[in-house]
Amino acid sequence: MATLSFTKSNCVKFKDDLETGKLSPAICLNYGNLFSDSKKNELPIRDKKLLRVFSEDYDIVDSKILDPRGTFLSRWNKCFLISCLVSLFVDPLFFYLPSVKEESCMQASIPLEITLTIVRTIIDTLYVTQILVRFRTAYVAPSSRVFGRGELVLDTSKIASKYLRRDFWLDFLSALPLPQLLIWAVIPCLKGSNLISAKHGLRLTIIIQFILRLSLIFPLSSKIISTAGVVVEAAWAGAAFNLLLFMLASHVIGSCWYLLSVERQEECWKKVCDLQLHKCKYLYFDCDTMGDSDRMTWFLSSNITKLCGPRSEFYNFGIYADALTNKVGNSNFLSRYFYCLWWGLRNLSSIGQNLLTTTYIGEINFAITIAILGLVLFALLIGNMQTYLQSSTGRLEEWRVRRNDTEQWMCHRKLPREMKERVRKYDLYKWVTTRGVEEDAVMSDLPLDLRRDIKHHLCLDLVRRVPLFDEMDACTLDAICERLRPMLSTPGTILIREGDPVIEMLFILRGRLESYTTNGGRAGFFNSCSLGSGDFCGEELLSWALYPRRQSGALPSSTRTVTAASEVEAFALSSGDVKFVASQFRKMHSKQLKHKFRFHSHQWRTWAACSIQAAWFRYRTRKAAAAATVTAHHWPPLELPVNRCASLPERVAAEFGCSLRNGSQMELLTALLKPVEPDFTVDNSE
Repeated sequence: MATLSFTKSNCVKFKDDLETGKLSPAICLNYGNLFSDSKKNELPIRDKKLLRVFSEDYDIVDSKILDPRGTFLSRWNKCFLISCLVSLFVDPLFFYLPSVKEESCMQASIPLEITLTIVRTIIDTLYVTQILVRFRTAYVAPSSRVFGRGELVLDTSKIASKYLRRDFWLDFLSALPLPQLLIWAVIPCLKGSNLISAKHGLRLTIIIQFILRLSLIFPLSSKIISTAGVVVEAAWAGAAFNLLLFMLASHVIGSCWYLLSVERQEECWKKVCDLQLHKCKYLYFDCDTMGDSDRMTWFLSSNITKLCGPRSEFYNFGIYADALTNKVGNSNFLSRYFYCLWWGLRNLSSIGQNLLTTTYIGEINFAITIAILGLVLFALLIGNMQTYLQSSTGRLEEWRVRRNDTEQWMCHRKLPREMKERVRKYDLYKWVTTRGVEEDAVMSDLPLDLRRDIKHHLCLDLVRRVPLFDEMDACTLDAICERLRPMLSTPGTILIREGDPVIEMLFILRGRLESYTTNGGRAGFFNSCSLGSGDFCGEELLSWALYPRRQSGALPSSTRTVTAASEVEAFALSSGDVKFVASQFRKMHSKQLKHKFRFHSHQWRTWAACSIQAAWFRYRTRKAAAAATVTAHHWPPLELPVNRCASLPERVAAEFGCSLRNGSQMELLTALLKPVEPDFTVDNSE
């Protein structure tokens, strides 16, 4: 076949490819306009039927077949899981249909029958919809699971064949509306012994369908986990889900207990009836026969209410005696339901320890089932609750253990009390701020583009506050943001010490820093300033990175000491990353950037203030010398505008926090060296 060349094409297999047979060469299909250089008599590609497609290319295909990994099917599976749980709740409610009257007869509740029929029919409709969805859901070809996610089979005949061979009959039997048919179509047409058999058949049908629908939950949950990863994401939702399962089991056990208690009471009536064979009929236990004269005569003479009472020794009701004692069968539906729910919850929680059974085998087996089910479900509930509590308080416990280890280490090393308090304060502040989450570890597991977007969101506004960076393009700003790392400091922490190498440049997010210098410890010299949100420090690194004639890789020494005056959150830029920023500055060839750097650098501002003061002192010295000369020649003293001119350096000195103390003022001012001039030109040597 001739080679096809398209701009947007994917390789797929067509109908002549067999899933288990020999695979013919793949034919490239373009989902847009198709052009072919093949022979004219060859069948066009658009007329071939698409049977397989890669999962990644499913969105391109215009098909009515559902993607098993798609969003729609994932949401539908979760909704159907909820409907299955609702179905498991509704089916046991059919056991509450019979109610016991004072006249020793049973009657079904018609309003409850209507309500349960409507709800059950709606749920059955969802089960039928699930069958239709399964017929239209693609599956992954087993032969393509060697690598990747595999190929999706889109052939409807293959999908239907696989579904009919595996899961169809289970779904079909679960979706049949058998209880509704028995209640409204079969039971009303029967009488006598057939009616009793039909009622037992109804109960057996409900139990069988309950088991079938329960079995559907496990593969459905596995399918949701394989697609979405988890059924519920939050830990508390998982604990609530297991609590819901425990309550559902209590609901089922309570409804079964009520049904068995009604049957045991009916067994007692039948035993009394067998003693009065000629006068009694089993038909009398139906409340529809209450108006019969023979039934009324038998009831008055039988003394059945005392013989089948809760305190009678004629019949032992065993674990069902509470139903007769509290007249559960004679109460309304809500009272019956909540009492039985409480009974099931109590005995599941106590693993059936308080159950006193008779020698009746069915009753003993029911008690054994309660004990085993209660043990398993209670262990699962406690385990999941413990998992939830550990997930919510696990980091807190880790922090407490780490803090105890820190306390033991400080005691072992005999640290001073003040130093211990600083360690405790920093540890507590870091916990309150981060809650034990290591941001670097979280960010390192994310894809590169997502890390870049997060850093862009967190740091871009902060970086743009720095006047040196406001002229850079968006790509460079993103690169700078990507290299910033978070940093926390407590009050009193010395971030940069004067004379120590500067290893990083800090950009303050929130908090306040105090920056001061003594010009290398010279007596009488002190300059200080306050840094807040949006300011930066450690600009010596930028001057060092911009200076093209550095002879060694040694880091520059700090000219200032920076101390945290409050709790500080900042972002740090390491020396290697500052080199990257400097290389971007050289590409801009901006003289304005040089002046901006000088203006916003505290090192340059301090040198400028001291230079202005030194010039002013030289000016005053010359004026004083001129005035002394005039006085020596008997000239009148020269009036100098000292007060008006002296305000300029004083204002400059006050603005930059510069104060002169002991020693020679001129020596202190002239001793401050001019900072290294930054070079914003392109460094050809590099």
